[in-house]
Parts: sequence; structure tokens; C-alpha cells
Amino acid sequence: MKYSTKSFLLTTLASAAAAAPVTTFTSKSFWTATDEKPVNEAVFTQAGGTFAVLHFNNEAGKFSTEGRMDPIVSPGTNSSHAHGIMGGSNFGLTIDGDQLLDSECTNAKIANDKSNYWVAPIYFQSPTDGKFKQVPLYYMNVYYFFDPTNDEIVPFPPGLKIISGDAMKRDAPSSGSGALQLDPSQGDIQSVQWTCPANGDPDRYPVGSDGSTAGIADPNNKGAGAGFPVINCDGLYSPLRQDIHMPSCYNPEAGLDDYQNNMAFPITGSDGMQDCEEGWVHVPHMFYEIYYDTQSFADQWTPDGQNQPFVFANGDRTGFSSHADFVAGWDEATLQTIIATCNAGTLGMENCADIPGGLNTDTCPIESAFPNPADEWIDALPGDNPLAGWGY
Repeated sequence: MKYSTKSFLLTTLASAAAAAPVTTFTSKSFWTATDEKPVNEAVFTQAGGTFAVLHFNNEAGKFSTEGRMDPIVSPGTNSSHAHGIMGGSNFGLTIDGDQLLDSECTNAKIANDKSNYWVAPIYFQSPTDGKFKQVPLYYMNVYYFFDPTNDEIVPFPPGLKIISGDAMKRDAPSSGSGALQLDPSQGDIQSVQWTCPANGDPDRYPVGSDGSTAGIADPNNKGAGAGFPVINCDGLYSPLRQDIHMPSCYNPEAGLDDYQNNMAFPITGSDGMQDCEEGWVHVPHMFYEIYYDTQSFADQWTPDGQNQPFVFANGDRTGFSSHADFVAGWDEATLQTIIATCNAGTLGMENCADIPGGLNTDTCPIESAFPNPADEWIDALPGDNPLAGWGY
């Protein structure tokens, strides 16, 4: 197994047309308001890399389970805010790799993926009475990118815990920009973003916003930015979307459980390859995209170009605290086959041949230890989280 001696960084996002002789990325999502469900064609384009999207089977509007549960940050107890979880049925207040591998079912379309993937849900706050109602999940995908590298990309060790984003963040990115920023040499990492498909292509954020009273537009992509957009995202089949990149270099010295220190982003060298620091292990680069059915609330608020009615389960009205969690429960031989042979792109892993264990059609609902009141109006967010940031 070969590892780079370079320190960890991830390549700067750039236009796919950039002339620099390195792997290039673009933060643009190539969607249009058409009569067909949009395909998020290359959240970024990767010269020499491959990728395949993991799809899930989920009941309309629902994660596999929901509630104040976070076995990474708050093992053994209820977490400070609610999450929506996909994946293996052995999700619980404490989980490890062997436990996930023994799951009876999963809602991942690849039967041998018993991993858990989770994010904080969002709520609509009524402008008339201040009550909250959870926004239904539209659907969720996880892109698996096998980036061009001099390293050997290997499966996640079972039980590996990964977090991206900051649940405590309530202020704008230090860059003052709404663009994704995945190169630490250029400043603080900005691995999360919101995308807002909209008919007529209006401004999604107030022009000139600095993030103090509203979100900030991505200067490279008018349809995306940092923080919640201030318009109704009404693109057909494509409502408000949360975008989260996960790091792909694992430090075995930190171990599986030390989520604050065990992961980092790779560096892009002069040869255009993305390599991990010496002694670190290169695992797949995951990208979460989560679509929320915000359109079901479109007739309950009137955009004014400055305010918006959505709030995270943690009380964040800015949208800056977007974050995602992952615990690996892959059968390693299956994921190794996908790494080596599956370049299905947006068609999905289920379209690759000879996947060990085959495919899965189970929705695999999981009983929640702390269920959310997901289908009713409530006076306070689960956990009584106070609101912070701007709102409608």
C-alpha cells in the first residue's frame, strides 16, 4: 500500500475549464427546470477519477429513522438536537463496526452497505404563529468519488466515524464567500453549501450580503451559497438541497472513534494527484446531497428578499451549521470491488455489474429511541433548542 508524504489538503474548486494542469473541480450543479428529475452532473469534474452514486430506498418524506440520536457525538444518551438517519438497521445510541455489519437490513441499494449516514433535519417556522413543522425529506444521495491519486484508495475500516461541518456554527464563513473552499492552504475549510434551483434564475441571496443578516451567494454559481437562501426554491423535482463534502484521509493513529482528529482532506500535488499524508489511509471521498420538500410550505410564506422561514433542528436559522455524520458498515470486499470496477456516475452503484451481495429494495425502517413529532406542528424544536440567527 502506497502513501504520500505530502500534508493534507483538498484541491481548490475551480471551473472544469481551468487551464491549470491539476485535477479540476467546479462547484456548479448542472440542473435545469425541466419535466424530468434533474441529474446533479458532476458536483465537480475529476480528470482521471471515477465515481458512483449510492442511492437509498426510503418511504416518501422519511429517513430510515429520526430523533435526538447521535452515537458519534453523544454516545449512550439523547443528543442535543434531532437527526435523520439512513442505512443499517443496527443504528442506535452506541454503534461500532461489527454491530453495523450484523444489521438485519439496510435501505442502501447496495445490500452489503450497512453503514449509517445522518444529517440534521430542517423545520419550517410559521410566520403567523411561530410554530414549527419538520420539512419532509425529498430524497438523499451519497456520491462516492474515487479521486485521482498516487495512493491506493481502500475501503473504510468498519466502525470508522467521520463528521464534516460544524453544528455550532452561526456565523458566516471566514472567507466572506458563499463558495465551497476545500483547500486549507487558501483559508478555512468550507465543505458545506446550499443549492437552490429556481425558475427564472433570481438572486438566491441579497446582493452584497456579508453573512451578518442573510446568507452569501457563491460567486461562481448563482444557484448556490452559504446559509439558507431567501427565496422559494421552486425548480421542478429539485427543491432546496443541502450539499456536504466528507474528508477522505484517515489517520489510523487517531483511531476509528476520534472523529475530531482522525480525518483530513488530501493535497493536490504538482502532478494533479490527490494524496494523503504519509501513514494516513486514503478512503473514498463521499459527498452528501439531501433534498428537502420545501415546496410543501411554499404557500405559507412570502419571500421578501431578506428573510426566510427555515431552521435547523439545532435552532440555527442561518443555515451555516450544516453538518453530516457517517459510521462505516461496509463489507470491505464489496466496497473494494466498487472502488476498482464501478464507474457508474449518477446512474448509481446499482447499475454496476457483479456487486458482491447484490442489490437491495428494502426500506428498512428503524425504531427510534427518541422519535421526532415529524408530522405535526410543535411549539418548540425537539430538545427545546433556542433560535439563533435571522428568520422570517
